[in-house]
Amino acid sequence: MRRFLPDTFTLLLVATVALASVLPITGEAADIFGIATRIAIAALFFLHGARLSRQVIVAGLLHWRLHLAILSTTFVIFPLLGLLLGLAIHDLLPPPLYLGILYICVLPSTVQSSIAFTSMAGGNVAAAICAASASNIFGMFLTPILCGLLLSTSGHDGTVSLDAIWQICLQLLLPFVAGQLAEPWIGNWVRARKKILSPIDRGSILMVVYSAFSEAVIEGIWTSFKLSDVGLVLVLNVVLLAIVLGLTMFGGRRLGFSREDEIALTFCGSKKSLASGVPMASAIFAGQAMGAILLPIMLFHQIQLMACAVLAQRYPGRQEM
Repeated sequence: MRRFLPDTFTLLLVATVALASVLPITGEAADIFGIATRIAIAALFFLHGARLSRQVIVAGLLHWRLHLAILSTTFVIFPLLGLLLGLAIHDLLPPPLYLGILYICVLPSTVQSSIAFTSMAGGNVAAAICAASASNIFGMFLTPILCGLLLSTSGHDGTVSLDAIWQICLQLLLPFVAGQLAEPWIGNWVRARKKILSPIDRGSILMVVYSAFSEAVIEGIWTSFKLSDVGLVLVLNVVLLAIVLGLTMFGGRRLGFSREDEIALTFCGSKKSLASGVPMASAIFAGQAMGAILLPIMLFHQIQLMACAVLAQRYPGRQEM
């Protein structure tokens, strides 16, 4: 039953939202906290760049069919499903929550959990490392562009400013490139201290969530929608994930991938990154109801962890049969 329980990070997210609901940060303190948050996010993506070895990049590029399938799932199939869900639930959700559902669909894949589940299931770990990392790099450009396209197609304001894209590049891409340039000198040191440095990963996300929900609480987020709205978001998240998991599992077999590559496609193609999504949202949706927009991806994060934990444990058993 432990795999169905929330992980520690999810509990911290819940605690952060609760803290913001009771003690939202405002005024000058919020401005100072925002600067500290941006520094923490830059450090997070610098470490992502420093962790990724050149050998993994070169090896991964050779398996282009698998990477194309993963990127197509992440940035083509997911957005199309988001639009279809929008047709099915027209006017059933408050606009900020539906924006959050659409936002899930344009996010890149996770890195750490995709690799961990691929390894647990006996899949192609090298390909998973390269695919998940490539997804996050491409996502810095594709996520704001796709977000604008989906919003305009679904009848919302689809304008994503050049300033938003510049802020994403400045806050995420430049630190990542700097980390990648420093990798030959500090890469082994960073990879050897993954557990020590992991608080930077989680802490930066929690800081953004606290800022976003503090602002949302001040604007009255908890009076803007009903509990049934949150329940519908949960159902939509489950449906979205179930469809993509089915497509990646059976699609990988139809494409002739090996069992190891099928596993990498399943876990990298179906996951969505909270770590990349939270800081990018602060640039894309500046001035909007950020707390409500982030709520769907926070829920999706826990659902995908539980579902993939079950699948990862079933794959080795299927091989033995």
